[in-house]
Amino acid sequence: MRFMPLPVILSLLWCLGCTPQIAAPPDLSMSGSNGVVQGEHEANSLSIEVVLAESWTAYRRRFIQDDGRVIDWEHGGRTVSEGQAYAMLRAVLADDPATFEQTLQWAENNLKRAALSSDDNGEDHLWAWKWGERADGTWGIIDANFASDADIDAVTALILAARRWDRPDYLALARLKLTDLWAQSTVLAPGLEKEPPRYLLPGPQTVFQARPGAVYINLSYLAPYAFRLFAQVDPDRDWMALVDSSYDLLNQTAQLSPKGLPGDWTVLDLATRALEASPEEATLPSIYGFDAYRVWWRVEWDDAWFDDPRAQTWLSQNLPYLEELWQSDQKIPAVLDLAGNPLVDYEATAQYAMLYPAFQTINSDVALAMRRQKLLTTYKDGIWDNDDAYYVQNLAWLGLFPADAVPQNLLREGE
Repeated sequence: MRFMPLPVILSLLWCLGCTPQIAAPPDLSMSGSNGVVQGEHEANSLSIEVVLAESWTAYRRRFIQDDGRVIDWEHGGRTVSEGQAYAMLRAVLADDPATFEQTLQWAENNLKRAALSSDDNGEDHLWAWKWGERADGTWGIIDANFASDADIDAVTALILAARRWDRPDYLALARLKLTDLWAQSTVLAPGLEKEPPRYLLPGPQTVFQARPGAVYINLSYLAPYAFRLFAQVDPDRDWMALVDSSYDLLNQTAQLSPKGLPGDWTVLDLATRALEASPEEATLPSIYGFDAYRVWWRVEWDDAWFDDPRAQTWLSQNLPYLEELWQSDQKIPAVLDLAGNPLVDYEATAQYAMLYPAFQTINSDVALAMRRQKLLTTYKDGIWDNDDAYYVQNLAWLGLFPADAVPQNLLREGE
């Protein structure tokens, strides 16, 4: 594993006077005219440490209420479980226990799902994925299904927080969530082997069943580094099996895309264990877009944290086409079909943010160029793109965060 000392501790001021639940979005007086692109010289004078600290402070003020609710301003002021989990993950990496506790408790108090008959202790510990204004004007859970990526990120954050701040209660909660995640969001392939492969589902199997014997898979939910952490704290379940099945699925990318592009959504035939493109009429399409960007980040974190050679191999085999596009035009369209054809004529800061850590490993010159030309020039006083853009704020911050700076004692028990 590559290791470097933790960078300068992020000095973060606690947010005061945040937005009430249904109020209009607050102005960011610190931000000037957000969305106005800075000059390249000005942008590149900022250090990554300064950007991470400044943007976390701005994010808390703009997107996190004083009760811990994370607001998605682009979608009617709703809250999604993904947002709560991103806030927790960023808070523990930024050493901000107060924000961590607030965002965790809001989610535990407001995203709680009704118990299922399969819940061992009569309580469900996964989060409903969508909360917001209902048709009758009340606010609450709108969709009680869970999204496994959010629960994976939340449990990862809980494990890191338990170790960083000596909070055994966080570890106990993580284990409760892992019990439900395993039971409700993993599936065994049929087979005669002693240990047939087990796969991660994006949510409840009944929701993501593409057809009998086949399920939808979201490759950007696969988090091998997280499954390794889960195996450390939950030895009763074989989380390492999900590491292996994740790489098996990722390695099938080339069979669907001649350019090696991961799709937002694919279909897994459980009997053959083969990935397929979604049907053309499917509402969950097999295109390379805003979901798929996160694959690069998640694979690179497995490389940075646990040094699995499969991570570097996969990145080396699947990044060349995007590198070719970049070298040719110094830009990459935001959405491509799996044959590599552009489906839109605009770019996405979120894509460059997720590509940045991957290219740091594969081609550092490309990574540096993306940081200079795309990640810092779209940044203004703590905000990327515009101050409603919830998703890009998180992906930009997580992509720029130096994953190899995380201390060993947070990643491995007893070290």
